[in-house]
Amino acid sequence: MRLFSTAKLVAGLLVASVFITGAMAADNMKIDHNKIVALSEAGVFGQFNTYKINSNYYKLSQAERDEAVKEVEALVKKHSDSVRVDAYLTRGLESESDFLFRVNGYDPSLVQKFLYCFKATTIGRYSDITFAINGITKGLNHATKEKAPALLDALKSTKYSEKPPKYAFVLPITKNAVWWNKTENEKLALMKDHTIPTLPFLVNINRKLYHSTGIDDADWITYFETNDLKAFNDLNIKLFSVSENLDNVRYGKPTIMGQIMPVADVFQKLSK
Repeated sequence: MRLFSTAKLVAGLLVASVFITGAMAADNMKIDHNKIVALSEAGVFGQFNTYKINSNYYKLSQAERDEAVKEVEALVKKHSDSVRVDAYLTRGLESESDFLFRVNGYDPSLVQKFLYCFKATTIGRYSDITFAINGITKGLNHATKEKAPALLDALKSTKYSEKPPKYAFVLPITKNAVWWNKTENEKLALMKDHTIPTLPFLVNINRKLYHSTGIDDADWITYFETNDLKAFNDLNIKLFSVSENLDNVRYGKPTIMGQIMPVADVFQKLSK
């Protein structure tokens, strides 16, 4: 009886352990929206999708379109524990899309789940994807504490200090084989030349980096937010003028520009 009781106790502990581990794993999938917005931690998966709304959507009555907006708003709220959904109005700023979704989460399958649930909504059924790309956040490859402490400190101490930004830009970047076969010291020297001229712009331009090598058809996705389009133009001129740019085989293509808005506002404007 004692052996049987011990066996039952061990089995019970194993079941409890599995349950607790599963619960912890599920809890770990809950996102911290403040951290997601800041992209201050590694391992965040980001999906960028642009969409064009089919003209048949506008054959629906205004009441039906108003309900369609509420449907998307409710869907975003339903998934808010597992993904962060940001929407941008691109209609009028580019020809290939009407809106952009940037969906961040710790688990790509949860990001994917939101997107296929969106496709089942009224607006989703009338929207066609025109571009999609994804990547993950991680620490810097070259400007690290060990390799370039002064440069890293400069990056951390230069903070965005303007009013909340109104516009966002998404630019994929791909390097050539020459870049990937340079030594680490060569890459670090080029990245210093790349980074130092950009520091003055970081007070009025937010910049976040996603790593995509082997995950998608780019090496990085650069995400920018700003109110100052002149400064953004000047920043890109600086980036085009450094030696490291010689190893770029893709910079943009596409370059996506969108107006930052609450999700409901984007679809309300598109539903008029």
